Amino acid sequence: MHQALYRKWRPSTFDDVCGQEHITSILKYECEHGKFSHAYLFCGSRGTGKTTCAKILAKAVNCESPQNGSPCGKCASCISIDSGAATDVLEMDAASNNGVENIRDIRDEVVYAPSNLKKRVYIVDEVHMLSASAFNALLKTLEEPPEYVVFILATTELHKLPATIVSRCQRFDFRRISTPTLMQRLKFIAEQEGIDIEEDAARAIAKIAQGGMRDAISLLELCAGSRKTITPELVSETVGSGGRENMMRLVEAIADKDFDMIFEEIDQTVRSSKDLSVFWQDLISLYRDILVVRTVKDSAKYLDLTDAEKQSLDSVARKFSKEALLYHCKLLEDALYSMQKANAVKRIVAEMTLVRMCDNSLDTSNEALSARIAEIEDRLYSGFVPTPSSVSENASLDKKEYPNGKDAPSQNNTNSSDKNNAKTSATQTAKNDKSESGERSASQSHDSDKRVLKVLRCWPEVIERASRGDAGVGAFLKNMKAYTSDDGKVFVCAENSFVLGMIERGDTKDKLRAAISANLRREISDRDIIYEVTERVRENSVMDEIDELMRSAHDGVSLD
Repeated sequence: MHQALYRKWRPSTFDDVCGQEHITSILKYECEHGKFSHAYLFCGSRGTGKTTCAKILAKAVNCESPQNGSPCGKCASCISIDSGAATDVLEMDAASNNGVENIRDIRDEVVYAPSNLKKRVYIVDEVHMLSASAFNALLKTLEEPPEYVVFILATTELHKLPATIVSRCQRFDFRRISTPTLMQRLKFIAEQEGIDIEEDAARAIAKIAQGGMRDAISLLELCAGSRKTITPELVSETVGSGGRENMMRLVEAIADKDFDMIFEEIDQTVRSSKDLSVFWQDLISLYRDILVVRTVKDSAKYLDLTDAEKQSLDSVARKFSKEALLYHCKLLEDALYSMQKANAVKRIVAEMTLVRMCDNSLDTSNEALSARIAEIEDRLYSGFVPTPSSVSENASLDKKEYPNGKDAPSQNNTNSSDKNNAKTSATQTAKNDKSESGERSASQSHDSDKRVLKVLRCWPEVIERASRGDAGVGAFLKNMKAYTSDDGKVFVCAENSFVLGMIERGDTKDKLRAAISANLRREISDRDIIYEVTERVRENSVMDEIDELMRSAHDGVSLD
């Protein structure tokens, strides 16, 4: 009779248990020295070895000749327990035996000594399913059982157990098994069973198992049913996921707003009879990895990826802001919930959600608005802000000709020319102001048209700190703007020489330098602060910048 691989390769000793050394070492010590507890509580996620360790412990406490704390597996007690013939080891499923009458039966039985073994062992699986009255009936027996009785409780949901039960047990928390440990075990089983598996395929199975050994071995057996070499493609096809490469193409299509690629990926998934829910869960997992890369400096510590996958993920993460990623994750989560409620419209839900992810303007939720604001801020802080003249110049590239071959007259071009002339005049005036203020050399060496500056976000806090006790200085500072360059210098820009002259009086510059240092949390010297007179303040207020960005986006003009 065929036996499932996860049952066939279930560990028979504590040394065979993978990834739970922090638990098996203690259990081995207790078994070796005969210091058993009267009640054990094994808690953890599925497939991590709770029931396996419970059965090994049941054999160890009754083994006639234990070896290094583990059962020998050869004595009469071990053989009878393995075969299920031992009447003194009772395994009960609390999911189907959760009534108070079942616990009363146990309470009545514990008064009798074991018939054949040294100790009577009760293994209660999924103990959190017991009713409240059943827990109450178990309390006294669990706290002071006879010396020949051992209780082993196992659960996947510790929070559902009453504190009175937990406090009466010796608790062990089973951790999720790491991917390298799962891979090593899978390759060992595959070698013993004559299964040909690739390294990347073993890694893919281990990732899908999410720390569960039973799930990993079951999936290995499922993939081996094809009688082919197990490859990552075969694993993806068997599970029904789209594969890492397909997911990356879909995310890049979302970043590039490539609707053709988006609909093509969904169409291929549906045509290949893959489950869209599984596909969607993998997409959410990928977004989690992107969010980790985008927010954490040492992201490799929280990701289980190869170097090639990490490099690919880094390039994709640069295309999204944190606000956009959070907005996309919210949409993906809502879509998965909708898919689970209505199986017939999974494709429609998936396509509608992906289209919404490409265009934030289609949604008026707080998350979508936050993503749109973040996109505008990134454009503003990049150092380049389009002026109306540049928008008109770019738009004029697409002008059409009249049938007679002459260009159509454009009022926008006339306005653009006037604005360019006005801007040139303003620039010349600003340069003259710089010369009068005595900052000519600094301005020439740091030409604002040839450097990339970012807005100093903490400027309002700097103004508040520098103007304490002198409201007049604060009034002048509010009419100024501050920027930072890549080399760490700070540019303080005034709209005219009069404002700059007022800042130069007294110890205002020293206060301003101290305030900037405090807010940037690094020492800023006098040489690191450059004062300028520039038209930047007059031309580009915050609202003007945002309005211009929105107007440019509406006209289809690229700001990059």
